Amino acid sequence: MMEIKRLLFLPVLFLSVISMALLNLEKSKHAGEHMEYQSYGWFRESAAWDAKNRRFVVSFMEGGLGQIGEISKEEFTVVKDGDYAGNATLGLEIDLPRGRTLVAVADLFGNNYSALAAYDMATWQRIFLVQLSSTGGAKSLADDVAVDAEGNAYVTDACGNVIWKVSPEGSMVAVISSPAFSSVPAKLPFNLVGLNGIVYHPGGYLLAVHTWAGVLFKVSLDGQHVTAVNMSSFLVMGDGLELLTPERLVVAGMPSARIVESRDDWRSAKLTHRYVGPMHRGATAVTVKDGKAFVSHVLGLGLRKRTHLITEAVFKPVSL
Repeated sequence: MMEIKRLLFLPVLFLSVISMALLNLEKSKHAGEHMEYQSYGWFRESAAWDAKNRRFVVSFMEGGLGQIGEISKEEFTVVKDGDYAGNATLGLEIDLPRGRTLVAVADLFGNNYSALAAYDMATWQRIFLVQLSSTGGAKSLADDVAVDAEGNAYVTDACGNVIWKVSPEGSMVAVISSPAFSSVPAKLPFNLVGLNGIVYHPGGYLLAVHTWAGVLFKVSLDGQHVTAVNMSSFLVMGDGLELLTPERLVVAGMPSARIVESRDDWRSAKLTHRYVGPMHRGATAVTVKDGKAFVSHVLGLGLRKRTHLITEAVFKPVSL
C-alpha cells in the first residue's frame, strides 16, 4: 500500500514543481501591469474590464461567470445558470449603457447547443437566454459576442461560419451569412475554428476574424455587405478582438496579441505591433482598461487552486 501511495504522489509532485517553475518564470517576464487571481477552475475563456465598477468579469469554460476586484484578486462566482448546465460560457461583452453582461454559451464537444445569455450587472439576475441553434440542426458553436450602439448583439458561430443577430430584448433578428465566410479552405485544419472574435466599430459595422484562415472581415450590421479586409499578412490563430481606437484593433491569439491599423475605414489594414506573453497559457481574449490592452489567458496553473493571469500587452513594433 505504501508503494502505491508513493507512485500516486510522484505525478502530483511533478505537476506541482512544473506549475511553480512556470509561475516563477512568468513573474520574471512581466514587462507591464498584470493581475494574478485565484480560482478553482482550470479554464477561463474571456475577461472584460468593467470600468464603472473597477472589476474584471470572466467567463468559465465549465459554465458561469465570475468577477475579480482590483484589490482582492480573488475570483467570486456571480452566475451559475442551471438552464444551460453542461455547456461552456465563452466570449462575453459588457454593455455599460444598459448595465448588462452578454455571454456566448456553447456545447464545446458535441456542438449541439448554442445560446446567448444576458445578465443584469447590479443583481446578476438573468435578463434573457435565447437559443441560437435549432434542435437537431447543423453543428454550431457560439463563440464571441459584440453589441452595437442600439443594444443589438452579434454572436459568431465558429462551426457554421455565420453571425447571429439578437435584439436588445433577446429575440432572434437575423442570421448573417456570406460566401466570403466560407471562401477559406474547407479541409482540415482550416475548418476546425471559423468565425471567432467580433467587435462593433463606432463607424456602424462589425469586424470579425476567422481563426484558422486568419482573415479579418468587415460586416455591415444588416449583413448585406461582407468584405475581407485587405492585408499583406494573415491573422492566423486570431481569437478575441478589441478596439484601442477606431483605427487600431488588438487581436488576441498566437502569439499573445497583435495590433493591426487601418487608415481607410478598414478597407485595408496592416500589422504594426506584436506582444509575446506567456504562450503556454494560451491568449484567448483582450479587453481595454484605462486605455491599455489587457490579454486574458485560458489556462490556470496550480493544484488545489489555479492561478489565472491577465497581462498588460506591452507591444513592440513589427519590422516592415
